[in-house]
Amino acid sequence: MSDVIWLLLTYKVPPEPAAKRISVWRKLKGMGAIYLQNGVCLLPKTDDHVRRLKMLANDISEAHGESVILETLGLDAGQEDKVIVRFKADRDAAYEEFIDKCDDFEREVAKEITANHYTYAELEENDVDLKKLQGWLAKIRKLDFYGGTRAAEAEERLKACEAVLDDYARRVFDAHEENG
Repeated sequence: MSDVIWLLLTYKVPPEPAAKRISVWRKLKGMGAIYLQNGVCLLPKTDDHVRRLKMLANDISEAHGESVILETLGLDAGQEDKVIVRFKADRDAAYEEFIDKCDDFEREVAKEITANHYTYAELEENDVDLKKLQGWLAKIRKLDFYGGTRAAEAEERLKACEAVLDDYARRVFDAHEENG
């Protein structure tokens, strides 16, 4: 057993206004927390997570809720593995969604090529979409505490999207040089 130390947050927020409850959930998911059950979350212990959970506990208190933050570790290697599997499953789901969006990106660029639609406006739009993909993957990586199984595939797919856009950009530039 590696004695991974986790932070355990238990909390309860009044049902109304729902926006407070949703805000807490979003912040926890944005940190990469896994829910063991309603109102019970786990994160690897880092200084950043300690600080952010303390701030969140303050937000919960201001919303007239209750929270407790504890340090914990798995009882044995089997329990530790169960938790790590949950973290990996969450990241793999995020990687899968990312990969699907890469498919959409590549189809969109292919559609433009098929239609011989080589404009700077379309190139710029696709460049913005690629930057969104790059930022999204960076966010997933930041929350991939234990190495999701689809991480390498997602990296490769992003590289493929970059290559597709480079090819499209070359076509746009060539088309405009011919017309220029």
